[in-house]
Amino acid sequence: MKMVLRVVGAAVAAAVLVAFVAAGWFANAVFRDTSFPASSVDVVVPRGSTFDDIAALLAQHGVIGNALAFRVLGKVRHIDGDVRAGEYRFPAHQTQNAVLRALLTGGAQVAVWVTFPEGFTAKQIGERLQDAGIGRADGFEQAFKRDTILVDGTRTKSMEGYLFPSTYLIPSDASPTDIERIMTTAFFSNLPSDVAARAKALHFTVPQIVTIASLIEAEAKVDEERPIMASVYYNRLRLHMPLQVDATIEYALPEHKTELSFADLRIDSPYNSYIHLGLPPTPIGNPGGPSLQAAFHPAKTGYLYYVYKGGGHHAFANTLAEHNANVAKYEK
Repeated sequence: MKMVLRVVGAAVAAAVLVAFVAAGWFANAVFRDTSFPASSVDVVVPRGSTFDDIAALLAQHGVIGNALAFRVLGKVRHIDGDVRAGEYRFPAHQTQNAVLRALLTGGAQVAVWVTFPEGFTAKQIGERLQDAGIGRADGFEQAFKRDTILVDGTRTKSMEGYLFPSTYLIPSDASPTDIERIMTTAFFSNLPSDVAARAKALHFTVPQIVTIASLIEAEAKVDEERPIMASVYYNRLRLHMPLQVDATIEYALPEHKTELSFADLRIDSPYNSYIHLGLPPTPIGNPGGPSLQAAFHPAKTGYLYYVYKGGGHHAFANTLAEHNANVAKYEK
C-alpha cells in the first residue's frame, strides 16, 4: 500500500512539475518574449481565415515565435472569428499578447478587404467604404461624381460606371483618388480585348457602351440573358425609340424604391428614359464583366421589349402586341 501511495505521489508531483513548467513556458511565450518580430512586418490575412490559420501565418512571417502558444492564448481568450481579414503591420519586438491585442482592436490594420457588388452606384460604393472604416461616404461620392477619366479617347462625365465591382484590399487611409486608381485599373483590365473595334462596329463610343452595360447590370438577372437584353437596347436606339428602362428612373430618385409609380415615370430628369430619347447622361451604376461583355457583344435579335417572368428570366418580344400578351401573362 505504501508503495502504491509513493507511486501515486510521484506521479502527482511529476504532473504538477509539468504543469508548472508548461505554465512558465506559456507565460514567457505570450507575455514576456519580445524577440519577435525582428523588424517591422506586414502580413495579409486572407478572407475566411480561421484563428489557427492566422497563428500559422504569423509564425510563418516571423511575427510570433510559436504558433501553438498563440493558439492557446486565443482559446484562453475565447477568440474565434474575431479577427478581421486584411493587411496588418506589426512593429518589431512585440509580445504575443500585444500582437493579439493589435489584431482584435484593429490597431495594427493598414488595409481592409472590401467587396463591391456588381451594379453598385458611386453613392453605394462610398457608403460601403465608410462602413469599412475608410473615410466618409459623402466625400467619396462627391469625388466620384466630380472626377473624370479618359476612356478610348473620350472624356467621361464622372467616375460612375468605371469603378469596377470586385473585392479589393484597400488601405485604411485611402483617398478618393486612391480608390479611383484601384478600381479603374480593374475596369480597364476587364474590358473586352477588342474594345476599340467593337465600339466602331456598334457606332458608339466606349463610354456610351459602358452606359448600356450599366443598364444591363441593373435589369438582367442571369448571364445568358445579358447579350439578349443588350440587343433590345441597341434595337430601340437604332429606331429612335425611348429605352423605357425602369432602372434609369430609380437612379434619378433620391431614395431606392422597389416599385415605381406613374408619377415616377414622369419625373423631370435627364435619366428618365421614358421621356428622353437616347442614353442617360452617365452610366447608372458600375457594371461587372459579364455585362460589359454583353454590351460590346450583343446578340443579334429583333427584340424591342421584355418583361420579367420570374425565376431570374425575362420574356422577350418583337412587337408591342407580343409584349402586351407577355405582360398579361406574367404580371398578374
